[in-house]
Amino acid sequence: MPVMFNIFLDDAFIHSNNPFFGKLPEAYAISDPIVDVMPIIPVLSFLLAFVWQAAVSFR
Repeated sequence: MPVMFNIFLDDAFIHSNNPFFGKLPEAYAISDPIVDVMPIIPVLSFLLAFVWQAAVSFR
């Protein structure tokens, strides 16, 4: 278990210091706010399904 945890931490450390994973290229800097929100979209879709079912009384 400690070995797996160490591998996970080493992997996260490598990606956090790598600029390829850290930020978008300068040409795409205008879309940076959109890219920050994109991972939340599936969660919002999942929540929308519950709101929709609540609106139709969970038929």
